[in-house]
This record gives sequence, structure tokens and C-alpha cells, in this order.
Amino acid sequence: MQSSIPYAFHAKLWQHNAEGGWHFVSLPKDISAEIRTHLQHFEEGWGRLKAKAKFNNYAWETAIWFDTKRNTYLLPIKANVRRKFDLKIDDELEITLYV
Repeated sequence: MQSSIPYAFHAKLWQHNAEGGWHFVSLPKDISAEIRTHLQHFEEGWGRLKAKAKFNNYAWETAIWFDTKRNTYLLPIKANVRRKFDLKIDDELEITLYV
């Protein structure tokens, strides 16, 4: 699958509650529902869907995971991205996601 459908959104950065937990943004539920409806058949194990993310003109290859408890996709924000832009928990990020 080629990353070509853009979805732009704002979301707050949060951290999973486990020690050393990953940092994520949750996709808006309407965008998640649209992606899940039309692209679920491209998902790999655990609801993983390949994607490309862009924040502040910096893009990286990644994946989103569908979280059945939150009923939305989660986008992990890598440590190098957080360091590059000095991102902190609860920062509001403007993301463009290509799936």
C-alpha cells in the first residue's frame, strides 16, 4: 500500500501509563472511523496500518494502531521527533497523516 490519502488533524501528545511508556496522539474518532471503514483490509497484526506522518515540515515513516478500548487509531510519536521539537505531554500537535 502506498501512503497517499492525507488526513490533517490536531491532537494532544500523551504517554501510555506503563513505565517508559510510548508517546502517542490519538486520531480524531471521525477520521479513525473513515480509515477503519475504507482501509481496514490493509491492516496487519494488532490493527497496524502503515502510514507516513508529518509534523512541522518533518516527515517520517510510521504506522498507526487501532485501539479497541479507545475506538480510535493511535499514532506513536518517536523520541527523535519529540527531542527535535522539544515536545512535552499535552502539547497540541498539528499532524498530517498519509495512509
